[in-house]
Amino acid sequence: MRTIFTRFYPLCLILVLISCTKKKEVIQNPTFINFKVQSTFPHDKEAFTQGLIIHNGELYESTGQEGSWIGIVNIKTGMADKKVILDNKYFGEGITILNNKIYQLTWKSKIGFVYDLHTFKKLNEFKYKTEGWGLTHDSTQLIMSDGTSSLYFRDTLSFEIKKELKVTYQGKPVNALNELEYIDGSIYANVWQTHWIAKINPVNGEVSGFLDLSKLVQQAQLLNAKADVLNGIAWHAGTKSMLVTGKYWPYIYVLKIEDPV
Repeated sequence: MRTIFTRFYPLCLILVLISCTKKKEVIQNPTFINFKVQSTFPHDKEAFTQGLIIHNGELYESTGQEGSWIGIVNIKTGMADKKVILDNKYFGEGITILNNKIYQLTWKSKIGFVYDLHTFKKLNEFKYKTEGWGLTHDSTQLIMSDGTSSLYFRDTLSFEIKKELKVTYQGKPVNALNELEYIDGSIYANVWQTHWIAKINPVNGEVSGFLDLSKLVQQAQLLNAKADVLNGIAWHAGTKSMLVTGKYWPYIYVLKIEDPV
């Protein structure tokens, strides 16, 4: 593990403040969740991250763009042992692991794939009517986002929608929900094109608060000019730590949530 932070330049802080001001015009008076950065791991700066998950002590990542892949990440190097590489006609999206299977979404193809966790052999395909963005589960059902304010709870065998959950904050829709992670009874979701992660009640869809990762985004962009948006949330249950990263980011950050709200 590596500790941080590097010092930010005043101009960068100004840009962050401007960015936050613009976001507050959409979501008024946000409640922020306090957290501390504990450490970092290296991350593949060529990985267009779409999904991140820890299972049985191993870190799995999925990516988009041409040559989208699923792999097991070496946390010492940040590089992945690529287990699945999609045909270029598919743009990979979120993944989750349940019942010894890996489930993977694609973006606009409206098709998902199911793989054996141990062999990575493709077992099945499933279809959906929306775009595919983020994916997680609550130990019983798959939970999927499509870039809107809706989350879809799907049966793991038939893939039929069992519930559609509208996500709101102070009565207003929270749109552009992306990568998902189910953590201790709550759903955490990247809000695309912001620096925020929303904490969502899976029963009523209400957001109780946001993690503002603006400083991590700014650091990633300082260290890698092509670093893109925040994307990727994984939960390490043993240490109660959240791992986050983004597209082309040089680091995976290990967070400890101090104020769960």
